[in-house]
Amino acid sequence: MTNNDIVQKLWNLCDVLRDDGINYSDYVTELVLLLFIKMVHENTEAGTLKTHPLPEGCRWTDINAKSGINLLNDYKAILLALSTGKRTEADPNEPGKTIEVQVHEDPLISAIYADAQTRLREPRHLEQMIKTLDQIDWFSAQKDGLGDLYEGLLEKNASETKSGAGQYFTPRALINSMVRCIKPQIGEVIQDPAAGTAGFLVAADQYMREQTDDYLELSAKDAAFQKNKAFVGIELVPNTRRLALMNCLLHGMEGDDEGVVHLGNALGEAGKALKQADIILANPPFGTSKGGEASNTRDDLTYKTSNKQLAFLQHIYRNLKPGGRAAVVLPDNVLFEAGVGTDVRRDLMNKCNLHTILRLPTGIFYAQGVKTNVLFFTKGTVKDKHQQENCTENVWVYDLRTNMPSFGKRTPFGDSGIGFAAEDFGTDPHLGAFEKVFGDTSDGTSKRTEGEYSFGAQEIEVDEDAVEENQGVDERLAHSRWRCFSREWIANTKGDSLDISWLKDKDSIDAADLPDPEVLAHEAKDELTAALSEINELLAALEGAN
Repeated sequence: MTNNDIVQKLWNLCDVLRDDGINYSDYVTELVLLLFIKMVHENTEAGTLKTHPLPEGCRWTDINAKSGINLLNDYKAILLALSTGKRTEADPNEPGKTIEVQVHEDPLISAIYADAQTRLREPRHLEQMIKTLDQIDWFSAQKDGLGDLYEGLLEKNASETKSGAGQYFTPRALINSMVRCIKPQIGEVIQDPAAGTAGFLVAADQYMREQTDDYLELSAKDAAFQKNKAFVGIELVPNTRRLALMNCLLHGMEGDDEGVVHLGNALGEAGKALKQADIILANPPFGTSKGGEASNTRDDLTYKTSNKQLAFLQHIYRNLKPGGRAAVVLPDNVLFEAGVGTDVRRDLMNKCNLHTILRLPTGIFYAQGVKTNVLFFTKGTVKDKHQQENCTENVWVYDLRTNMPSFGKRTPFGDSGIGFAAEDFGTDPHLGAFEKVFGDTSDGTSKRTEGEYSFGAQEIEVDEDAVEENQGVDERLAHSRWRCFSREWIANTKGDSLDISWLKDKDSIDAADLPDPEVLAHEAKDELTAALSEINELLAALEGAN
């Protein structure tokens, strides 16, 4: 049984939850409260966890042999005990009375089960879930790691749900590619101020484990640092943070007393209190803060704004150590927004070497039509990591957007189902070409040469205005997906906008080829008249049926 098979079997349990009246959006939270207890049991049995993190009386063996109302009541009591660290028991000295007994003092377990309660009402549904979990081939799951299985369930949830975390779930292929480019090293502090379910932090941990034989090559001091101090995230939503803490713990990442992922607002006091990091990996939430929240709660941000991404971007480059590096997913508006947007971009290019921009295709996030980019930058310069002015000399842009397929659930980003084999581009069928030209150095200082023609770039028509803007670049290079633009050109020609493109999308419409406005207006009127006529016919048919 593969991990994908197990994930599907777990997801099928959502039918059981639906039968008990549990909303679609609450499926995963309800499922993982039980699943985590089972996974801890399996990890302990396999020896992956040296000690059982859950207290006696709150373990899988305390519920999997029970049934009926006793099972449901005991499960509710277990969730309460894990949340509060205490359990109510009969007083052995005074019959008929109860006392509170301390069952654990682990702040991480209390954080994972904070305010946890089941909404299950039917004991038979809980029995069915327990029976299904006991029937899964956990030996097969152990081969890939239970943490990876859990990650698969979170990704499945994101692909199925139509709102919340599913809207902007970062595809695993993109996370892994960003980590491979940034190359985290042992001893570095890695942060994500918008942690979600901790995908970036877990991927960075997995990357370093692969380089060090699962940390077995490290000294005891370095291994302890990786386990407890290397990773720090912040998440605003309590239930999402719960998933993140479980995800980290199943991957062997414990963090400090609050766990790897702290509860709080990175655009508030929690973010302000963060120490500087060697690496920041993030996909900040899209949108605008209510009531100017981003500008009002962080008095240390230079440029006040209610735009969440611009506020997050400021937080990120401010919170890097000198010489620190970052890779951040940001929507297009950050690249071209005027006013404060221009100020923030200019400040970023002054204080950091913004060496690379990856223009991502549309549809890779589950909210269709969202246009995004990855910005890679390093604090200061190679010669002086404390430099505060003119750190950016050149910005390299890779266009993975123009004339690319429409990605989505049916064509997931990272799958090699678009006519290009993964082996043609290295690690990944879509991002492998970019990783090759990015180079081997994590700060973007590898020797680079313009010209990369993957995915039919040579066949793509070139935007003539862009060619003229680009100071008469030669025709062949104009078809490349990989171009270099000087800081001077960005300032003088683009007015410090970073919305840089030169290839012409096959679906774009040239305004010069459009008919006269009068013709377009008549066409629109005819279409609206026809539509109105169809609606009138439908209403007449419905009235006749009644």
